Amino acid sequence: MAQQFVKDSISKKRVVIFSKSYCPYCVMAKEQFKKINFDFLAVEIEDRPDCQEIQDVLNEMTGARSVPRVFIDGKFVGGGTDVKKLYETGQLAKMLK
Repeated sequence: MAQQFVKDSISKKRVVIFSKSYCPYCVMAKEQFKKINFDFLAVEIEDRPDCQEIQDVLNEMTGARSVPRVFIDGKFVGGGTDVKKLYETGQLAKMLK
C-alpha cells in the first residue's frame, strides 16, 4: 500500500519531495525549488497513518528513511543539503531544463 503510494506520488510531477512540514532540512529543500520558481509536489507525511511505512519504503529505495527525500524525474537526488548544493552549483537548474 505505502509502496504504491510512493510510486504513484513520484510519477505525478517532475519534482517530488517527501517531507515533514516542521523539518528544517525539508524547508531547505523546498526553498531551492522556490528560488528557481519550479513547481514541485511536497508530500507531507507526518500526519499520515502510514508515515512509518512510507519511510520504510523510502529507505528501501534510497538507503535512508530520513526526510526530505527528493526525486527529480523519478530519480532520487538526495536530501536537503544535497539539493542546496545542487542549487548553489547551478546543477539543479540544469537538471530541470
